[in-house]
Amino acid sequence: MLNTLWLAFFLVSAVTGLYQWLVLDQADIFSRIVASLFQMAELSVSIMVLLFGTLTLWLGFLRIAENAGLVALLGRLLGPLFHRLMPGVPRNHPALGLITLNFAANGLGLDNAATPIGLRAMRELQTLNPDPKSATNAQILFLTLNASSLTVLPVTIFMYRAQQGAADPTLVFLPILLATSASSLAALFSVALMQRLRLHDPVVLAWLGSAALILGGFMALLATMSSAAIAALSSLLGNLTLFGIIIAFLAVGAWKKVPVYEAFVEGAKEGFDISKSLLPYLVAMLCAIGALRASGALDALLDIIRWLVQYIGMDTRFVDALPTALAKPFSGSAARAMLIETMQNFGVDSFPALVAATVQGSTETTFYVLAVYFGSVGIQRARHAVGCALFADLVGIIAAIAVCYWFFA
Repeated sequence: MLNTLWLAFFLVSAVTGLYQWLVLDQADIFSRIVASLFQMAELSVSIMVLLFGTLTLWLGFLRIAENAGLVALLGRLLGPLFHRLMPGVPRNHPALGLITLNFAANGLGLDNAATPIGLRAMRELQTLNPDPKSATNAQILFLTLNASSLTVLPVTIFMYRAQQGAADPTLVFLPILLATSASSLAALFSVALMQRLRLHDPVVLAWLGSAALILGGFMALLATMSSAAIAALSSLLGNLTLFGIIIAFLAVGAWKKVPVYEAFVEGAKEGFDISKSLLPYLVAMLCAIGALRASGALDALLDIIRWLVQYIGMDTRFVDALPTALAKPFSGSAARAMLIETMQNFGVDSFPALVAATVQGSTETTFYVLAVYFGSVGIQRARHAVGCALFADLVGIIAAIAVCYWFFA
């Protein structure tokens, strides 16, 4: 699937470039495409520099938690659930605890912590893979849920809105929470359908029901708070949780008589090794995406969507937010730029800007996640991972638009 998709990006870029040159007389189109290839290659290296430090830091702390038995404890607690969702993973396998930590970090918007933990979880799942080049069912479920944007506290979206002068930066909190819940459920159900998982199992229903109750209670609590209080709580909870995790790892490690410094250095070395293996996959995917964008193919798709919406007589206000939605699966930085551009052009509290912010907070950079997570373990056959992840993105985008019409139209 990834081979076909990667080739298709370049072929579509070539066809669009030829159209721009021969029909629209834009002779510089291929120079822009080639320039984007070099820009994306440079961006890949910049991302790698950031990942080197982040992975080294967090995998160092993670090794302390692993040696102290915290990861194994999480694995035992969630063993009954994951045994049903990931039947190929043994109950007490270390991947289960890492997956739990990854989901918790994603939910709190702690991207810098979630990525290295997720990469370590993917490597642990790879130890159970009979075909190292092809993704297992467990790896596909894990990646698809990551790509569905499991965010409960979208602090960065609040920051963007505050920077653009929004009177209430947290105005989109509940819409994002509803939309990201829809995308995550779509990811789970689509993978369950492909892998024939029994979601009606009592244990699975108990866990999903409990999560729904907790989420509903949290939303009810937030509904009673002012926007300033929600913003303060979001920032405090995210940073306090992040630093609290570090202190908890160190404290438990010292209590269990783990040589914390030596364990940190040992884990940090693993982070360095993982980082080195990611660069070829990042360059391949980001360069293909850059060519697609520079050729004008994404802009052409947006024009087609606008015409179709007008043709069937629907409200077209949401179309102005679609650049963020179209860019998000391919590039997080491009989506952020398009979100800010939408805020500046239409106003930070305009309907298109609110939809764009909700989409940004409820979808994920799917192809980046695919390249990094699967690339870290050398997987080349993604099987149904791409389709399920893109379906979750589509549901998240539709849910974001629908919820914004409900809240703001």
